[in-house]
Amino acid sequence: MKKAMHLIAALGLAIGVSGSAQAQLVTNGGFEVTTSGNGQMGYNTDAVGWTVPNGSYNFIFASGTADTSGANGQFGNVSLWGPNNGSFNVLPATSPDGGNFIAADADFGVGAISQTINNLIIGRRYDVSFYWAAAQQKGFDGPTTERWTVSLGGESHATPVLNTPSHGFIPWDKQTFSYTATAVSEKLSFLAGGTPGGAPPFVLLDGVSIKDVTPEGSSLGLLSMGLLSLGGIRVIARRGSRASKSAK
Repeated sequence: MKKAMHLIAALGLAIGVSGSAQAQLVTNGGFEVTTSGNGQMGYNTDAVGWTVPNGSYNFIFASGTADTSGANGQFGNVSLWGPNNGSFNVLPATSPDGGNFIAADADFGVGAISQTINNLIIGRRYDVSFYWAAAQQKGFDGPTTERWTVSLGGESHATPVLNTPSHGFIPWDKQTFSYTATAVSEKLSFLAGGTPGGAPPFVLLDGVSIKDVTPEGSSLGLLSMGLLSLGGIRVIARRGSRASKSAK
């Protein structure tokens, strides 16, 4: 009976460790931890855990700053059209994930926001989820388009193309893409895309997470093996008990 209890405890530990590992795959998925607060990533601030190419025009905005104080970059202050600076759009103070969010110029200084994801299991399916929206830089006019291309390893998926009116804002939405891991460590990246040049389209990002969504066949298989082993232990115990009684 002690062996059976040890087996059950081991199974529970294995499943528990698997579940806890999923929650730790993305570092700083909400961009809350920064080196210097608002600003241009790779220039005067960074989101801990994430990297960008030098000169890329990706900004971190804290809650309530996108259409007020904005964020300083290498070419001056950048803010987005919103209710606090002359637009009648519905840009909220923050994203559904709360706190900081990323705003990437989709046509100028385009560079992927990325981090290496570790502890993947080759062949398993992973869902990458995130919140995204679209806006336009204050001081510019005309309709724009925006999208994200999201890659994990060598597999990429693109969001729909958003069509943002002049001085407009397309509300936050949640997007999920599914990927199959081909290595234990793969790069996760978000690359902005949009038009036209000279009317800066900005695509927004927050709340990045990754979840292992592979059907739990392996865990169920482990559990089934454990139950079969438990049954085997009981059968052996019964046989031993019968043999002992026959010997008497």
